[in-house]
Amino acid sequence: MVDIADNSAKSRFEAMIDGEVAGQIDYQIQGGVITYTHTGVPAAFEGKGIASALAKFALDQARSQGQVVVPRCPFIAEYINRHPQYEDLLA
Repeated sequence: MVDIADNSAKSRFEAMIDGEVAGQIDYQIQGGVITYTHTGVPAAFEGKGIASALAKFALDQARSQGQVVVPRCPFIAEYINRHPQYEDLLA
């Protein structure tokens, strides 16, 4: 089971599986703008949908907090392109 949480001390969303970091999205926040800078999933966890789950979590959280999004990370930009329900979040 994947647990996803905001690790604000490290400015990243983390996906955890059995106590291990199975993926992360790094971000920067300035005012009401969140910039996603990098998405990473270790090789051992690739192909399990973790990056997509992280992207959905991060974008849903941005929506719930009234933030606008700058997707500098290519994965997040492509995720938004494939899921147009998040296009309204773009800065």
